[in-house]
Amino acid sequence: MARNKRRRYMISVVAEMFDVHPQTLRTYEREGLLRPARSQGNTRLYSDEDVARIELILRLTKELGVNLAGVEVILNMRERMERMRREVAETFETMLRTVEEELRRRHGQGPGLVPVTRRGLSRRIAIEGEAAGEA
Repeated sequence: MARNKRRRYMISVVAEMFDVHPQTLRTYEREGLLRPARSQGNTRLYSDEDVARIELILRLTKELGVNLAGVEVILNMRERMERMRREVAETFETMLRTVEEELRRRHGQGPGLVPVTRRGLSRRIAIEGEAAGEA
């Protein structure tokens, strides 16, 4: 979906959604916890992602008693973990492609020689890894 087609909410709407004062949302922005888009008239426009982030911030502060500095640390850690998860997934995909290419090179294109599922390929990697360790 194009970026300009996404739903956007004005600060008053978001404040009403969560039963908070608009100043609370401005404080979150000032503290660097939110970065809402702006209209040409400089009105804050909150995306669905911003709304989900506000929900998390409010849960951390109201339900768990975390202060805003703690919220910042938690949000930064979540973002870092997500980046790391993506990197691991990309590395794993690269490894799977490499192993699949090597299996094709070694065994040709014969049916049944190259695992067709990720689980099968993952098992094959483990089995060949164990066999290589025994050699």
